[in-house]
Amino acid sequence: MEWDQVWIDINIASMNPDLAADYGAITDAAMAIVADKIVWMGPRDQLPAFDVLSTPIYRGGSGWITPGLIDAHTHLIFAGNRANEFEMRLNGASYQDIAQAGGGILSTVKATRAATEAELFELGRKRLNALAKEGVTTVEIKSGYGLDKDTELKMLRVARELGKHHHVDVKTTFLGAHAVPPEYKDRANDYVDFVVKEMIPAILEENLADAVDVFCENIAFDLPQTQRVLTTAKARGLDIKLHAEQLSNMGGSTLAATLGAQSVDHIEYLDEEGVKAIAASGTCATLLPGAFYFLRETQLPPIDLLRQYQVPMVIASDYNPGSSPICSTLLMLNMSCTLFRLTPEEALAGVTRNAAKALGIAANVGVLAVGMQADFCLWDIQSPAELAYSYGRNPLVNVVKAGKLVHQ
Repeated sequence: MEWDQVWIDINIASMNPDLAADYGAITDAAMAIVADKIVWMGPRDQLPAFDVLSTPIYRGGSGWITPGLIDAHTHLIFAGNRANEFEMRLNGASYQDIAQAGGGILSTVKATRAATEAELFELGRKRLNALAKEGVTTVEIKSGYGLDKDTELKMLRVARELGKHHHVDVKTTFLGAHAVPPEYKDRANDYVDFVVKEMIPAILEENLADAVDVFCENIAFDLPQTQRVLTTAKARGLDIKLHAEQLSNMGGSTLAATLGAQSVDHIEYLDEEGVKAIAASGTCATLLPGAFYFLRETQLPPIDLLRQYQVPMVIASDYNPGSSPICSTLLMLNMSCTLFRLTPEEALAGVTRNAAKALGIAANVGVLAVGMQADFCLWDIQSPAELAYSYGRNPLVNVVKAGKLVHQ
Protein backbone atom coordinates (compact mmCIF):
# COMPACT_ATOMS: atom_id res chain seq x y z
CA MET A 1 0.00 0.00 0.00
CA GLU A 2 1.51 3.34 -1.08
CA TRP A 3 0.19 6.41 0.71
CA ASP A 4 1.43 9.99 0.98
CA GLN A 5 0.65 10.32 4.71
CA VAL A 6 -0.98 8.39 7.51
CA TRP A 7 -2.58 9.76 10.68
CA ILE A 8 -2.77 7.56 13.77
CA ASP A 9 -3.49 7.94 17.49
CA ILE A 10 -6.59 9.95 16.59
CA ASN A 11 -10.33 9.99 17.05
CA ILE A 12 -12.42 11.09 14.06
CA ALA A 13 -15.63 13.13 14.14
CA SER A 14 -16.43 12.53 10.48
CA MET A 15 -19.78 14.42 10.65
CA ASN A 16 -21.04 11.75 8.26
CA PRO A 17 -24.44 10.63 9.62
CA ASP A 18 -24.29 7.49 7.50
CA LEU A 19 -21.22 6.37 9.42
CA ALA A 20 -22.40 6.75 13.02
CA ALA A 21 -25.11 8.56 14.96
CA ASP A 22 -22.94 10.70 17.23
CA TYR A 23 -20.72 13.03 15.17
CA GLY A 24 -20.10 10.15 12.75
CA ALA A 25 -17.42 9.21 15.25
CA ILE A 26 -14.64 6.63 14.95
CA THR A 27 -12.57 6.28 18.11
CA ASP A 28 -8.99 4.98 18.15
CA ALA A 29 -8.89 5.60 14.43
CA ALA A 30 -6.47 6.06 11.54
CA MET A 31 -6.59 7.90 8.23
CA ALA A 32 -4.57 7.69 5.01
CA ILE A 33 -4.13 10.43 2.40
CA VAL A 34 -2.98 10.33 -1.23
CA ALA A 35 -2.50 13.70 -2.93
CA ASP A 36 -5.50 15.77 -1.82
CA LYS A 37 -7.91 12.91 -1.06
CA ILE A 38 -8.77 10.65 1.85
CA VAL A 39 -8.17 7.10 0.62
CA TRP A 40 -8.71 5.13 3.84
CA MET A 41 -10.14 5.76 7.29
CA GLY A 42 -11.41 3.51 10.02
CA PRO A 43 -10.44 1.84 13.29
CA ARG A 44 -6.68 1.75 13.72
CA ASP A 45 -6.64 -2.01 14.30
CA GLN A 46 -7.99 -2.40 10.76
CA LEU A 47 -5.35 -0.19 9.12
CA PRO A 48 -3.89 -2.06 6.14
CA ALA A 49 -0.17 -2.71 6.03
CA PHE A 50 1.89 0.06 4.40
CA ASP A 51 5.53 1.05 4.02
CA VAL A 52 6.24 2.68 7.38
CA LEU A 53 9.77 3.66 6.32
CA SER A 54 8.74 5.77 3.32
CA THR A 55 5.36 7.09 4.50
CA PRO A 56 5.13 10.17 6.76
CA ILE A 57 3.21 9.23 9.89
CA TYR A 58 1.47 11.88 11.99
CA ARG A 59 0.47 11.11 15.56
CA GLY A 60 -2.57 12.91 16.91
CA GLY A 61 -1.93 12.50 20.62
CA SER A 62 -5.41 11.01 21.10
CA GLY A 63 -6.97 14.27 19.90
CA TRP A 64 -10.02 14.60 17.67
CA ILE A 65 -10.05 15.24 13.94
CA THR A 66 -13.00 17.07 12.40
CA PRO A 67 -13.64 18.35 8.89
CA GLY A 68 -12.15 21.77 8.24
CA LEU A 69 -14.56 24.42 9.46
CA ILE A 70 -16.59 26.41 6.93
CA ASP A 71 -17.84 29.94 7.61
CA ALA A 72 -20.65 30.25 5.07
CA HIS A 73 -21.70 33.86 5.68
CA THR A 74 -19.22 36.71 6.17
CA HIS A 75 -18.79 40.32 5.07
CA LEU A 76 -15.03 40.15 5.44
CA ILE A 77 -14.09 42.96 3.04
CA PHE A 78 -14.75 46.46 4.35
CA ALA A 79 -12.98 49.55 5.65
CA GLY A 80 -13.58 51.55 8.80
CA ASN A 81 -15.57 50.48 11.85
CA ARG A 82 -18.82 51.40 13.58
CA ALA A 83 -17.86 51.50 17.24
CA ASN A 84 -19.73 54.81 17.48
CA GLU A 85 -22.95 53.08 16.46
CA PHE A 86 -22.32 50.40 19.07
CA GLU A 87 -22.24 53.20 21.60
CA MET A 88 -25.42 54.73 20.14
CA ARG A 89 -27.29 51.46 20.50
CA LEU A 90 -26.19 51.19 24.11
CA ASN A 91 -27.70 54.64 24.58
CA GLY A 92 -31.03 53.49 23.19
CA ALA A 93 -30.96 53.79 19.39
CA SER A 94 -32.22 50.81 17.37
CA TYR A 95 -30.61 49.24 14.29
CA GLN A 96 -33.44 50.72 12.22
CA ASP A 97 -33.01 54.18 13.79
CA ILE A 98 -29.31 54.23 12.90
CA ALA A 99 -29.92 53.03 9.34
CA GLN A 100 -32.67 55.58 8.71
CA ALA A 101 -30.41 58.37 10.02
CA GLY A 102 -27.80 57.58 7.36
CA GLY A 103 -25.62 55.36 9.50
CA GLY A 104 -25.43 51.62 9.43
CA ILE A 105 -24.43 50.09 6.13
CA LEU A 106 -24.02 53.47 4.44
CA SER A 107 -21.29 54.61 6.85
CA THR A 108 -19.25 51.54 5.95
CA VAL A 109 -19.99 52.19 2.27
CA LYS A 110 -18.34 55.62 2.54
CA ALA A 111 -15.16 54.17 4.10
CA THR A 112 -15.00 51.23 1.70
CA ARG A 113 -15.40 53.39 -1.37
CA ALA A 114 -12.45 55.50 -0.19
CA ALA A 115 -10.16 52.50 0.42
CA THR A 116 -7.78 51.12 -2.20
CA GLU A 117 -7.69 47.48 -3.26
CA ALA A 118 -4.35 47.11 -1.48
CA GLU A 119 -5.80 48.51 1.75
CA LEU A 120 -8.84 46.25 1.56
CA PHE A 121 -6.64 43.25 0.81
CA GLU A 122 -4.51 43.87 3.92
CA LEU A 123 -7.59 44.30 6.11
CA GLY A 124 -9.16 41.17 4.65
CA ARG A 125 -5.95 39.17 5.01
CA LYS A 126 -5.78 39.86 8.74
CA ARG A 127 -9.40 38.86 9.24
CA LEU A 128 -8.99 35.73 7.15
CA ASN A 129 -5.92 34.80 9.17
CA ALA A 130 -7.96 35.11 12.37
CA LEU A 131 -10.55 32.66 11.04
CA ALA A 132 -7.85 30.31 9.73
CA LYS A 133 -6.25 30.14 13.17
CA GLU A 134 -9.52 28.69 14.44
CA GLY A 135 -9.62 25.91 11.85
CA VAL A 136 -11.60 27.57 9.06
CA THR A 137 -10.60 26.10 5.70
CA THR A 138 -13.40 27.55 3.54
CA VAL A 139 -15.11 30.93 3.81
CA GLU A 140 -17.79 32.83 1.94
CA ILE A 141 -17.14 36.55 1.44
CA LYS A 142 -19.90 38.93 0.37
CA SER A 143 -19.58 42.32 -1.25
CA GLY A 144 -22.23 44.92 -0.44
CA TYR A 145 -20.30 47.85 1.02
CA GLY A 146 -19.73 49.53 -2.34
CA LEU A 147 -23.22 49.97 -3.78
CA ASP A 148 -21.64 51.32 -6.94
CA LYS A 149 -20.12 49.32 -9.76
CA ASP A 150 -16.48 50.25 -9.20
CA THR A 151 -16.44 49.51 -5.48
CA GLU A 152 -18.46 46.32 -5.71
CA LEU A 153 -16.05 45.04 -8.36
CA LYS A 154 -13.14 46.17 -6.19
CA MET A 155 -14.42 44.22 -3.19
CA LEU A 156 -14.98 41.06 -5.20
CA ARG A 157 -11.53 41.32 -6.81
CA VAL A 158 -9.99 41.55 -3.35
CA ALA A 159 -11.96 38.51 -2.20
CA ARG A 160 -10.80 36.52 -5.22
CA GLU A 161 -7.20 37.60 -4.59
CA LEU A 162 -7.41 36.49 -0.97
CA GLY A 163 -8.44 33.05 -2.20
CA LYS A 164 -5.43 32.92 -4.54
CA HIS A 165 -2.91 33.83 -1.83
CA HIS A 166 -4.30 31.95 1.16
CA HIS A 167 -4.82 28.27 1.93
CA VAL A 168 -8.44 29.03 2.89
CA ASP A 169 -10.81 28.53 -0.04
CA VAL A 170 -12.89 31.63 -0.75
CA LYS A 171 -16.39 31.59 -2.22
CA THR A 172 -17.58 35.02 -3.33
CA THR A 173 -21.09 36.44 -3.25
CA PHE A 174 -22.30 39.66 -4.89
CA LEU A 175 -24.49 41.58 -2.44
CA GLY A 176 -24.95 44.79 -4.39
CA ALA A 177 -28.59 44.86 -3.20
CA HIS A 178 -27.51 45.33 0.41
CA ALA A 179 -28.93 48.84 0.82
CA VAL A 180 -30.08 51.72 -1.36
CA PRO A 181 -27.04 54.00 -1.88
CA PRO A 182 -27.33 57.75 -1.26
CA GLU A 183 -27.20 58.45 -5.01
CA TYR A 184 -30.48 56.55 -5.37
CA LYS A 185 -32.24 57.81 -2.24
CA ASP A 186 -36.00 57.16 -2.57
CA ARG A 187 -35.33 55.47 -5.95
CA ALA A 188 -34.88 51.85 -4.96
CA ASN A 189 -36.39 50.55 -8.21
CA ASP A 190 -33.92 52.58 -10.25
CA TYR A 191 -31.07 51.14 -8.19
CA VAL A 192 -32.35 47.61 -8.80
CA ASP A 193 -32.33 48.44 -12.53
CA PHE A 194 -28.67 49.39 -12.17
CA VAL A 195 -27.87 46.20 -10.26
CA VAL A 196 -29.41 43.88 -12.85
CA LYS A 197 -28.45 45.78 -16.01
CA GLU A 198 -24.99 47.07 -15.16
CA MET A 199 -23.47 45.41 -12.10
CA ILE A 200 -24.32 41.74 -12.63
CA PRO A 201 -23.05 41.75 -16.25
CA ALA A 202 -19.82 43.46 -15.17
CA ILE A 203 -19.26 40.89 -12.43
CA LEU A 204 -19.91 38.03 -14.82
CA GLU A 205 -17.49 39.49 -17.34
CA GLU A 206 -14.65 39.22 -14.79
CA ASN A 207 -15.96 35.99 -13.17
CA LEU A 208 -15.92 37.63 -9.75
CA ALA A 209 -18.91 36.00 -8.03
CA ASP A 210 -20.14 32.50 -7.33
CA ALA A 211 -23.52 33.63 -6.02
CA VAL A 212 -25.83 36.63 -5.62
CA ASP A 213 -27.51 37.73 -2.39
CA VAL A 214 -30.12 40.39 -1.50
CA PHE A 215 -31.10 42.00 1.81
CA CYS A 216 -34.87 41.52 1.72
CA GLU A 217 -36.18 43.60 4.59
CA ASN A 218 -38.33 46.64 5.38
CA ILE A 219 -35.22 48.85 5.56
CA ALA A 220 -33.76 47.44 2.33
CA PHE A 221 -35.50 45.72 -0.62
CA ASP A 222 -39.07 44.46 -0.99
CA LEU A 223 -40.21 41.18 -2.52
CA PRO A 224 -40.62 42.34 -6.15
CA GLN A 225 -37.21 44.02 -6.09
CA THR A 226 -35.65 40.96 -4.50
CA GLN A 227 -37.26 38.64 -7.03
CA ARG A 228 -35.95 40.70 -9.93
CA VAL A 229 -32.34 40.52 -8.71
CA LEU A 230 -32.47 36.82 -7.87
CA THR A 231 -34.18 35.75 -11.09
CA THR A 232 -31.67 37.75 -13.12
CA ALA A 233 -28.77 36.13 -11.27
CA LYS A 234 -30.18 32.64 -11.66
CA ALA A 235 -30.83 33.16 -15.36
CA ARG A 236 -27.16 34.11 -15.76
CA GLY A 237 -26.00 30.89 -14.08
CA LEU A 238 -25.19 32.24 -10.62
CA ASP A 239 -26.25 30.59 -7.37
CA ILE A 240 -28.63 32.60 -5.20
CA LYS A 241 -29.13 33.16 -1.48
CA LEU A 242 -30.99 35.68 0.66
CA HIS A 243 -30.81 37.76 3.82
CA ALA A 244 -34.38 37.17 4.99
CA GLU A 245 -36.71 37.54 7.96
CA GLN A 246 -34.13 39.24 10.18
CA LEU A 247 -36.29 42.13 11.39
CA SER A 248 -39.76 41.15 10.14
CA ASN A 249 -41.55 38.41 8.21
CA MET A 250 -41.78 39.60 4.61
CA GLY A 251 -41.99 36.18 3.00
CA GLY A 252 -38.51 36.39 1.52
CA SER A 253 -37.61 32.86 2.51
CA THR A 254 -40.61 31.43 0.67
CA LEU A 255 -39.66 33.43 -2.42
CA ALA A 256 -36.05 32.27 -2.19
CA ALA A 257 -37.12 28.66 -1.78
CA THR A 258 -39.37 28.92 -4.83
CA LEU A 259 -36.40 30.18 -6.84
CA GLY A 260 -34.09 27.41 -5.58
CA ALA A 261 -31.84 29.41 -3.24
CA GLN A 262 -28.91 27.68 -1.57
CA SER A 263 -29.70 29.30 1.76
CA VAL A 264 -31.81 31.86 3.59
CA ASP A 265 -29.89 33.65 6.33
CA HIS A 266 -30.83 35.25 9.68
CA ILE A 267 -34.52 34.03 9.62
CA GLU A 268 -35.41 35.03 13.19
CA TYR A 269 -38.95 35.88 12.04
CA LEU A 270 -39.42 32.87 9.77
CA ASP A 271 -42.83 31.19 10.26
CA GLU A 272 -43.97 27.60 9.72
CA GLU A 273 -45.09 28.29 6.16
CA GLY A 274 -41.62 29.56 5.33
CA VAL A 275 -39.97 26.60 7.05
CA LYS A 276 -42.11 24.20 5.01
CA ALA A 277 -41.13 26.02 1.83
CA ILE A 278 -37.39 25.84 2.41
CA ALA A 279 -37.67 22.23 3.56
CA ALA A 280 -39.41 21.29 0.32
CA SER A 281 -36.80 23.06 -1.82
CA GLY A 282 -33.74 21.75 0.03
CA THR A 283 -32.72 25.29 0.97
CA CYS A 284 -30.48 25.62 4.03
CA ALA A 285 -31.28 27.83 7.01
CA THR A 286 -28.26 29.90 8.07
CA LEU A 287 -28.35 30.98 11.72
CA LEU A 288 -26.21 33.96 12.71
CA PRO A 289 -25.92 34.03 16.50
CA GLY A 290 -23.28 36.77 16.46
CA ALA A 291 -25.74 39.30 15.05
CA PHE A 292 -28.48 38.09 17.42
CA TYR A 293 -26.10 38.60 20.34
CA PHE A 294 -24.57 41.90 19.25
CA LEU A 295 -27.91 43.55 18.42
CA ARG A 296 -29.42 42.17 21.63
CA GLU A 297 -32.29 40.62 19.70
CA THR A 298 -35.01 38.68 21.49
CA GLN A 299 -36.81 36.96 18.58
CA LEU A 300 -35.31 33.47 18.34
CA PRO A 301 -35.11 31.62 15.03
CA PRO A 302 -37.69 28.79 14.78
CA ILE A 303 -35.25 26.05 15.81
CA ASP A 304 -37.91 23.49 16.73
CA LEU A 305 -39.66 23.94 13.38
CA LEU A 306 -36.36 23.63 11.51
CA ARG A 307 -35.73 20.36 13.35
CA GLN A 308 -39.28 19.14 12.75
CA TYR A 309 -39.01 19.69 8.99
CA GLN A 310 -35.37 18.51 8.88
CA VAL A 311 -34.00 21.72 7.39
CA PRO A 312 -30.16 21.76 7.36
CA MET A 313 -29.08 24.38 9.89
CA VAL A 314 -25.91 26.33 9.07
CA ILE A 315 -23.97 28.34 11.65
CA ALA A 316 -21.89 31.31 10.48
CA SER A 317 -20.18 34.34 11.96
CA ASP A 318 -21.82 37.03 9.77
CA TYR A 319 -18.59 38.92 10.45
CA ASN A 320 -19.30 42.55 9.60
CA PRO A 321 -18.69 45.97 11.15
CA GLY A 322 -22.26 46.81 12.10
CA SER A 323 -24.21 43.87 13.46
CA SER A 324 -21.61 41.15 14.13
CA PRO A 325 -18.04 42.46 14.49
CA ILE A 326 -16.99 39.06 15.83
CA CYS A 327 -14.30 37.37 13.77
CA SER A 328 -14.58 33.95 15.38
CA THR A 329 -16.26 30.85 14.01
CA LEU A 330 -15.49 28.93 17.20
CA LEU A 331 -17.39 31.47 19.28
CA MET A 332 -20.38 30.93 17.00
CA LEU A 333 -20.46 27.28 18.07
CA ASN A 334 -20.83 28.31 21.70
CA MET A 335 -23.33 31.07 20.92
CA SER A 336 -25.52 28.82 18.79
CA CYS A 337 -25.79 26.43 21.73
CA THR A 338 -26.21 28.99 24.51
CA LEU A 339 -28.45 31.44 22.63
CA PHE A 340 -30.33 29.19 20.18
CA ARG A 341 -30.21 25.95 22.22
CA LEU A 342 -28.62 23.87 19.49
CA THR A 343 -26.81 20.74 20.57
CA PRO A 344 -23.01 20.74 20.17
CA GLU A 345 -23.39 18.19 17.37
CA GLU A 346 -25.92 20.38 15.55
CA ALA A 347 -23.57 23.33 15.92
CA LEU A 348 -20.59 21.44 14.53
CA ALA A 349 -22.70 20.16 11.64
CA GLY A 350 -23.59 23.80 11.01
CA VAL A 351 -19.97 24.74 10.31
CA THR A 352 -19.08 21.56 8.41
CA ARG A 353 -21.62 19.37 6.59
CA ASN A 354 -24.48 21.86 6.36
CA ALA A 355 -22.23 24.83 5.60
CA ALA A 356 -20.77 22.91 2.67
CA LYS A 357 -24.28 22.27 1.37
CA ALA A 358 -25.14 25.98 1.66
CA LEU A 359 -22.12 26.84 -0.51
CA GLY A 360 -22.70 24.09 -3.06
CA ILE A 361 -19.45 22.27 -2.23
CA ALA A 362 -20.75 19.27 -0.28
CA ALA A 363 -19.43 16.82 -2.89
CA ASN A 364 -15.86 17.69 -1.86
CA VAL A 365 -15.77 18.95 1.73
CA GLY A 366 -17.84 19.14 4.91
CA VAL A 367 -17.56 15.51 5.99
CA LEU A 368 -14.66 13.09 6.27
CA ALA A 369 -15.02 10.01 4.08
CA VAL A 370 -13.03 8.05 1.54
CA GLY A 371 -12.92 10.02 -1.69
CA MET A 372 -13.51 13.39 -0.04
CA GLN A 373 -10.94 16.18 -0.13
CA ALA A 374 -8.51 15.96 2.78
CA ASP A 375 -9.57 19.15 4.59
CA PHE A 376 -9.44 18.54 8.32
CA CYS A 377 -8.40 19.87 11.71
CA LEU A 378 -6.77 18.14 14.67
CA TRP A 379 -7.96 19.44 18.03
CA ASP A 380 -6.53 18.94 21.53
CA ILE A 381 -9.89 17.95 23.01
CA GLN A 382 -11.35 14.89 24.73
CA SER A 383 -14.71 15.08 22.94
CA PRO A 384 -16.14 17.05 19.99
CA ALA A 385 -18.59 18.79 22.33
CA GLU A 386 -15.67 20.77 23.78
CA LEU A 387 -15.54 22.89 20.62
CA ALA A 388 -18.92 24.38 21.54
CA TYR A 389 -18.56 24.11 25.32
CA SER A 390 -15.50 26.24 25.94
CA TYR A 391 -14.12 29.41 24.41
CA GLY A 392 -10.89 31.38 24.88
CA ARG A 393 -8.31 28.60 24.74
CA ASN A 394 -7.94 27.72 21.10
CA PRO A 395 -7.48 23.92 21.00
CA LEU A 396 -6.42 23.80 17.34
CA VAL A 397 -3.25 21.71 16.80
CA ASN A 398 -3.01 21.02 13.05
CA VAL A 399 -4.84 21.93 9.85
CA VAL A 400 -4.59 19.91 6.65
CA LYS A 401 -5.94 21.60 3.53
CA ALA A 402 -6.23 19.56 0.31
CA GLY A 403 -3.78 17.05 1.76
CA LYS A 404 -1.16 19.62 2.80
CA LEU A 405 -0.27 20.48 6.38
CA VAL A 406 -0.84 24.25 6.49
CA HIS A 407 -0.98 24.91 10.25
CA GLN A 408 0.99 23.29 13.04
